[in-house]
Amino acid sequence: MDFIAGAIGGGLSTAVGYPLDTVKVWGFYKGVSASVLTVSVISSVSFGTYKNFLCTICKLRYGAADAKPSKLDVSLAGGAAGAARVVLMTPSEVAKVRMQTQRNPHPSIIASPQPVSKPKYRGSLHCLKVIAKEEGFGGLYKGCSALLCRDSSSSAIYFLTYSALCDWLTPAGKNKPGFLVVLLSGGFAGVLAWGLATPMDVIKSRMQTDESDQHKYKGLVHCARESVKKEGAKVLFKGLGLNCIRAFPVNMVVFVTYEAVLRFTDHYTKKK
Repeated sequence: MDFIAGAIGGGLSTAVGYPLDTVKVWGFYKGVSASVLTVSVISSVSFGTYKNFLCTICKLRYGAADAKPSKLDVSLAGGAAGAARVVLMTPSEVAKVRMQTQRNPHPSIIASPQPVSKPKYRGSLHCLKVIAKEEGFGGLYKGCSALLCRDSSSSAIYFLTYSALCDWLTPAGKNKPGFLVVLLSGGFAGVLAWGLATPMDVIKSRMQTDESDQHKYKGLVHCARESVKKEGAKVLFKGLGLNCIRAFPVNMVVFVTYEAVLRFTDHYTKKK
């Protein structure tokens, strides 16, 4: 059920966060066509992997899947969730960034006498097709190393912060946090996670916009070094404010929806 609850929460959060996420790069609703489905799948994998990995750890360490996990257990499960979603997330992230930053006309109409400018990518799927054709399969996973570093660490902080805040804000004697606690904990968890993730997010986006005819960056370290060399260390925190503003409402929606779905299904199952 965690996979389904995560998918619903991720899908609903897209409506809140996508405009701000796009403004961060370029444009507004460009590339939104596949965003809801993509985010739903990724959120499903993230929450489902986290919960199952955490249950496995608890069963191995304490003999019961529903035993109370330690902070280390939560961090390890969160890191595993971040690593798992990178496999699915990278191609869609590449397509999203390319569509949001495209400004050049499609090659087929460059020689046309008409002053009409068509975009190179006509949609998310067309973008992926063009990238695979021009840059090979590896082009779909550009920035994967930065994304792995970003998501593994930030996901560990994300779930750890949420879990710790829920424990701290929930009154003694209550088994589950109230929805206000869930909203606040989810929002702050998102802000802290993105605060940690922003430098790698900047590097990831730069690597993914590096098309086959450019080859500006040779890899993660080279991209980071060149970016800092040309623009200073502050470049790594580009978009930090917008990321945090976006993260609070988005993750409030994710966690409150996730918890609501789980509690509804649990209540419905018990009534039967």
